[in-house]
Amino acid sequence: MLASILFISVCFLAYANGANDNFKGVASLFGSGTLNYRLALTWATVTTLAGSIAALFLAQTLLVKFSGKGLAPDALIHTLPFMIAVAGSAGLTVILATRYGFPVSTTHALLGAMAGSTLLATSGDISFAPLLNNFVLPLLLSPLVALVLAALVYRVLIMGFKRQRIESDLCLCVENPDSLSLAGNANMSMAIDSATVPVLSVDSQNVCAERQASLILGINLQRLRDGLHFCSAGAVCFARGLNDTPKIAALLLLAPGFDLQWIIILVATAMLLGGVFNARRVAETMSHKITPITHDQGLSANLVTAFLVIFASKFGMPVSTTHVSVGSLFGIGLVSGKANTGVIASIALSWLLTLPCSAICSAVISHYLSSNL
Repeated sequence: MLASILFISVCFLAYANGANDNFKGVASLFGSGTLNYRLALTWATVTTLAGSIAALFLAQTLLVKFSGKGLAPDALIHTLPFMIAVAGSAGLTVILATRYGFPVSTTHALLGAMAGSTLLATSGDISFAPLLNNFVLPLLLSPLVALVLAALVYRVLIMGFKRQRIESDLCLCVENPDSLSLAGNANMSMAIDSATVPVLSVDSQNVCAERQASLILGINLQRLRDGLHFCSAGAVCFARGLNDTPKIAALLLLAPGFDLQWIIILVATAMLLGGVFNARRVAETMSHKITPITHDQGLSANLVTAFLVIFASKFGMPVSTTHVSVGSLFGIGLVSGKANTGVIASIALSWLLTLPCSAICSAVISHYLSSNL
């Protein structure tokens, strides 16, 4: 009976996570007009699923951390009621935020749920040191780091694009030997030697043609930028799947009859369905309400988000993809002067409420289960 309830609770949490989180990686593609909603969602679904499967091989540390080990007594975390309360309350918190279009952190909800159940079960006996070092600090610092890095990356891209117009084409060209002038050289032998050696250069196609150079490789900078933007969005979704899947899968490790491979597949499938059927409201918030997004800004935000989340996953740091991606977009909005501070304030408030809301729900569920079992 309890194993079945835990199974349903974890599936519900994974569904809520997908609904709230799946679209965040491709929000810049939708917001900048690169892709419409359906195509952006399809790309998010495919790449998130790939990240979820990769979590089986690359994110073992998070599986241990989000089983609650070190935060709560071992005698507590190895009970099914504790895991049911954590999964159920976190799922309720995330799906409620999704209903109103707030991009919240599943990591934050899980942390609050674990804390609430532990405080109730142990009458306040909770280990605050691992809570602070392993959970709170990464969650607090990650959006600030993302904000600064995204602002810096965007400034670097803007400086590069000012030197070379993004609409122009570049080509790698080779100078024809007979086009090199020999006049004005003091040493004729040196001129002859230089005339027989082809000279490679990178310039616009028009300049190459005027110099009668042969086109070797043409590069359309706009297409290159859009391609990088598309790939970076996929990288963010991959990183999110890699980081979030083990957090949720850890809650099913105690369920009998499941091995790790099937747990990962189950969680990945539920996340996929949540993103497909309930991602629209959060998509609008992330894509259009935080700040207007251009191709360059979206590329900058995605590069920073993907880097930080993959780095955190590798070293077992439970950062929130939500916090990182919102921090990146806000940093770019500050640089461009178009950040919607009212929306950011509302999102920040929802982040603050996530932990106590999840903790209260978890304590209520734990009390109900302990009273009726």
